Amino acid sequence: MSEVTQETTIETPEGAVMSITPEAMEKVIEVRAGEEESEELALRISVTGVQGIDYSYDLAFIHSKDLTDSDLQWETNGLTIVVPEDSHTRLVGATLDIPSNSAQGGLVIRNPNRPNPLGDIEHLELTGDIPERVQQLLEQRINPALASHGGFATLIGVDGPKAYITMGGGCQGCAMSQATLTEGIQAAILEAIPEITEVIDSTDHASGSNPFYS
Repeated sequence: MSEVTQETTIETPEGAVMSITPEAMEKVIEVRAGEEESEELALRISVTGVQGIDYSYDLAFIHSKDLTDSDLQWETNGLTIVVPEDSHTRLVGATLDIPSNSAQGGLVIRNPNRPNPLGDIEHLELTGDIPERVQQLLEQRINPALASHGGFATLIGVDGPKAYITMGGGCQGCAMSQATLTEGIQAAILEAIPEITEVIDSTDHASGSNPFYS
């Protein structure tokens, strides 16, 4: 098969959350042709979990009679694509493709979305002033998630719309700490406490000192 370029995609129908390249479509149709009642089979694409910094996926054929109203469905090139309700937002903008290395085989999903490195942080009923609410979020959701990696985050202070956080334990000096703060802690705080618009990592990851006090 020829090398895939980003421009080589089948036109995405209205309502679809992801696209599919012609090469991937050809592969799916080829595999489906070998199944019983192939014309009645839809391709179900779902997010099944997290693997490293990316989501893990499951692709399977499903009979049209087994589709549910909550599934997002659209048809392209005679094939019905199905995405379960709980995978919708995680697959927005993704592309089903073949590997860049043709010897690899199979299919790949190129997804611009990334899972929160802290895991899914559920909504909490936070009370009190802004520092109190940040502290509650750290104690009840963020630090329990970081504890599995031997780390923790501490609120140093709040200055207007900025929250100053230090990271300790397994997080301090970790090469992934900045990604953890940006993608995890900051995302959780900004979502739960809209008065905060910026989260600043005040930890000196090289020496362990706290620049906030300097």
